[in-house]
Amino acid sequence: MASPVFLGLDFGTESVRALLVDAKGNEIGLATSPFPHGQIIDHLPGSQQPLPPLSAFQNPRDWLSSAAKATRAALRKANIEGDAVVGIGVDFTSCTMLPTKSDGTPLCLLDEFASDPFAWPKLWKHHGAQKQTDRINEVARARREPLMDRYGGVIGLEWFFPKVLETLEKSPKVYRATDVWLEAGDWFVWQLVGGTASNLSRSTCQAGYKGMWSATDGFPNPAFLKAIHPQLENVVATKMPGQLVPPGVAAGGLTKQMAKKFGLKEDTPISAAIIDAHAGVPGAGAATPGTLVMVMGTSSCHMLNSDVERNIPGVAGVVKDGILPGFYGYETGQAAVGDAFDWLKKLTGQKDFLELGRDAANLPPGSNGVLCVDWLNGCRTPLMNGELKGAFVGLGLQHRPAHLYRSLLEGSAFGLKWIVELLREGGVEVRKFIATGGLPHHNPLVVQVYADVLGETILVHPSKQGPALGAAILGSLAAGAFPSPNAAIRAMAMKSENIATYKPIKSNRKVYDSLYLEYRRLGEFLSSRDK
Repeated sequence: MASPVFLGLDFGTESVRALLVDAKGNEIGLATSPFPHGQIIDHLPGSQQPLPPLSAFQNPRDWLSSAAKATRAALRKANIEGDAVVGIGVDFTSCTMLPTKSDGTPLCLLDEFASDPFAWPKLWKHHGAQKQTDRINEVARARREPLMDRYGGVIGLEWFFPKVLETLEKSPKVYRATDVWLEAGDWFVWQLVGGTASNLSRSTCQAGYKGMWSATDGFPNPAFLKAIHPQLENVVATKMPGQLVPPGVAAGGLTKQMAKKFGLKEDTPISAAIIDAHAGVPGAGAATPGTLVMVMGTSSCHMLNSDVERNIPGVAGVVKDGILPGFYGYETGQAAVGDAFDWLKKLTGQKDFLELGRDAANLPPGSNGVLCVDWLNGCRTPLMNGELKGAFVGLGLQHRPAHLYRSLLEGSAFGLKWIVELLREGGVEVRKFIATGGLPHHNPLVVQVYADVLGETILVHPSKQGPALGAAILGSLAAGAFPSPNAAIRAMAMKSENIATYKPIKSNRKVYDSLYLEYRRLGEFLSSRDK
């Protein structure tokens, strides 16, 4: 009997990726389909009216059409029929969210609202709600809302409720017409499984990390929301219907209409959605608590499952069932990693990273006296301050681009060491390290520097499709193909033959232990200048 196949749909900012994986973790079909409208940042489709600054929207039609196209292409590449797929998982950028009518119709698809930007889905990177974010944080601090402890004391600009409040204040007509506010990942799953608004599945991952929800307290209480804005008092009860469902638990089965559109079998189980970066945790083979998964790309999201719940100042979120059922999921991150490396390459006029990396690898730890604080796009964890600026110190005429580059890699590693210390000091065990994402596969030097600074062995997972693989694993759990998340991850994401291992070089670690203290002192100086 042929092995069952699982589909992982990985939604990015510009495209969706469809990955077909069998029960042994073999990736048998992969296809990517770009969104026809991409990011809507200049003007709405069919309009030449400029959008407000810092806007970023998307077209919900693109999500369905591109996902169907990618799925059919992946099936062709795998040379299998759609009925071989027995489970589907979905990861999505977050917080990408939208207003709909009670039947799930996005407001932007109605003629009455097509020309209003606030009727369109707000992409995760939409930054138009700074004033509203400031208001929410101000009220929460004044009221000493307990929920702030779960998020390191700061509600983020890209999160759910700031975007809702922005619409309420800037387009009351759209707010009044909205029956359902929800994340795009939840909307997509709703379209696949059908049903009414009252029983739609809301992901505990998206709600917990971006919507201020917790398993014990639910969404923010009406009194807090009323203090923010009187018309927000009952928004949860009146405009946020549905059931909270952990990733890996089935939200329903594929409808006949969607089965035909995607070329799949009707009633195929579909997992509740998960945030794209968080899908990288099961996709990297992290089956046990205490494993820090470093999803390394333009920025880095460092995530960990734990058996214990600890509110740690500076940690941007701890959510029960946030990543996998049965665990507390911790999210931390660094705001500039790969994009900071790319910035330095361009700044110094280098054509590529090959020569730069080779020269940097030949330098000793400490980059001959150059020290970097890596806050080139602010500090995400633990200071939660996007306005902070980084620095290079110790520069002399003898230094070259490679010195700057290596010191930037080291600064990034020091930032990670701070995060690890923060978790451990807060009572959360960190026992194992796995790197995934695009960066570890084409930049081995950064992984070695990380290992040396941490004094820990780092594994690099062989899959270059970590989030998509993670989504497929969640699809297998929704289908009941494995008895537990641990069993699914071990079977599908722990193939050891191609795992790269980076062990710390002891002599380098001694140097970095001293330099880390200098990094922290310089960081204190830079953060004090911002006050």
